[in-house]
Amino acid sequence: MQSLKVLWRRRSGIRSPPFPTHHRAFSYVPNPAAANDFDSEVLVEGEGCSRTAILNRPHALNALNTSMGARLQNLYKSWEENPDIGFVVMKGSGRAFCAGGDIVGLYNLINKGRIEDCKEFFRTVYSFIYLVGTYLKPNVAILDGITMGGGAGVSIPGMFRVATDRTVFATPETLIGFHTDAGASFHLSHLPGYWGEYLALTGEKLNGPEMIACGLATHYAPSAKLPLIEEGLGKLVTDDPSVIEASLEQYGSLISPANRGLLQRIETLDKCFSHGTVEEIIDALESETARTQDPWCSSTLKRLKEASPLSLKVCLRSIREGRFQTLDQCLVREYRMSVQGISGQISNDFCEGIRARMVEKDYAPKWNPPSLEEVSSDMVDQYFSPISELEPELELPTTLREAFT
Repeated sequence: MQSLKVLWRRRSGIRSPPFPTHHRAFSYVPNPAAANDFDSEVLVEGEGCSRTAILNRPHALNALNTSMGARLQNLYKSWEENPDIGFVVMKGSGRAFCAGGDIVGLYNLINKGRIEDCKEFFRTVYSFIYLVGTYLKPNVAILDGITMGGGAGVSIPGMFRVATDRTVFATPETLIGFHTDAGASFHLSHLPGYWGEYLALTGEKLNGPEMIACGLATHYAPSAKLPLIEEGLGKLVTDDPSVIEASLEQYGSLISPANRGLLQRIETLDKCFSHGTVEEIIDALESETARTQDPWCSSTLKRLKEASPLSLKVCLRSIREGRFQTLDQCLVREYRMSVQGISGQISNDFCEGIRARMVEKDYAPKWNPPSLEEVSSDMVDQYFSPISELEPELELPTTLREAFT
């Protein structure tokens, strides 16, 4: 296993010893007759000194399940330990990079009383996110298509994120009665101004240029150019981030985000979402709506009023705490919050939100509590409290892998 000092040398521009030139071309597509069915949910391709993990559940928009999280973790660990591999790539099949976690699967497990299986899902995926965020080799995520929730979690902590004209980013957890998890309280809280609060509370979508503008993506390329980008990466024999970045820039596109939509309203966004409570944020938006008749303000208000009141308060506190925490601290806290969310002891909003939006699709969730006024401080505090004396916390290898701030 390479030490963390290797990563810092690379990031500071100090070159590692050159790779051997005798690399063997490598390509792996599971044989349906021989491979485990779960293996086909994450395919592997590679050539030279890189490997590519392909999320392969296109019918489910590549939503993550426990087996995918475990396979990704095993693959990434083996690639990190392999001296012949210089960097890794992740992409999705079909029209999505990754739509997040398999929340319908979690809904079904909860209804069957299989809470321990749900906990295992969160432990597995969060542990992989930590691995990505502390990875010792450069990694590239190609965010072509839908990138939501856990899909952002397994990509944004990495070194390079390529957005395209097909990218649709969102963290829509408040709309299903949950909280912005999978490391979102870390990466959203570190965005400029109050972008993080806005995205977490509203679940609003960003496109590729907007992801570049706020720092969620590092590079942009039209989807049509992705074959050239992947071909260029496949020819590299390096572990040097600067070489990989040069390749991405060679086939990528420089963009100047148009001064419209969200980017035109940064001042209003910061003014409204800088307040200390959800109630104050809503009051500020209502004042702006009355003063300016801006449709953006009214549509933002509408989204907030569709969300779970409890989730709104929990998410705002989570983002504010994340601003002063490391990635591992955020993940440990989010795991605690997720277990509280699926337990139903505080509220059944998670299952109700999934029922309304994903299962029965009546889009009429009955939130409990139904209003912000009825969400008590004790309810919010309980999300952030230890689950029980006997309930283990999420354990991450922080003594072996230092979390970045």
